[in-house]
Amino acid sequence: MEDADLIEETLSTQLVFNGKLLKVHADKARLPDGHEAVREWIAHPGAVVVIGLLDNGKLLFERQFRYPLRRVFLELPAGKIDQGEHILDTARRELREETGYKARQWLHLATMHPCIGYSDERIEIFLARGLSYIGHERDHGEFLEVVEMLPADAVAAVQDGEITDGKTIAALFWAEKILSGAWRLPA
Repeated sequence: MEDADLIEETLSTQLVFNGKLLKVHADKARLPDGHEAVREWIAHPGAVVVIGLLDNGKLLFERQFRYPLRRVFLELPAGKIDQGEHILDTARRELREETGYKARQWLHLATMHPCIGYSDERIEIFLARGLSYIGHERDHGEFLEVVEMLPADAVAAVQDGEITDGKTIAALFWAEKILSGAWRLPA
């Protein structure tokens, strides 16, 4: 089957919600078989997630309350890309703001799309090494606790259901492969 046999054509689009972070659309689309369907989707500015590797071999995590699920989650440092901001600048900013660390070495590992069924969000995965603490600069209203974990303990936390955040699980998959030597670092 060719890709052309799978493509849906946008016939019309309606912005049904225009929020500070998200924009919700309801589009009318023509399906490959000629029928029409409504496609609801969320426009998102994109985000980064940072695998912060400390010299002691541990990774930087955060414990943070996430309002939609009304509970505290254990996750890697992350944040949204500001309009016009380069993704590396976002990664540097988020690591500093949230954890208080800066890194000597940065490597972009991959791009992931966490919610392809209803959002255009992309998350850029970065590895940060050579960390040094310089003090956090958290946003107003941002409350979190920084936690250090060995990679093996983080993977066990995924298996035990303690870590359920999708971007963290995907980034840990990359971290485990890179740190074990199973995968080479991207050029």
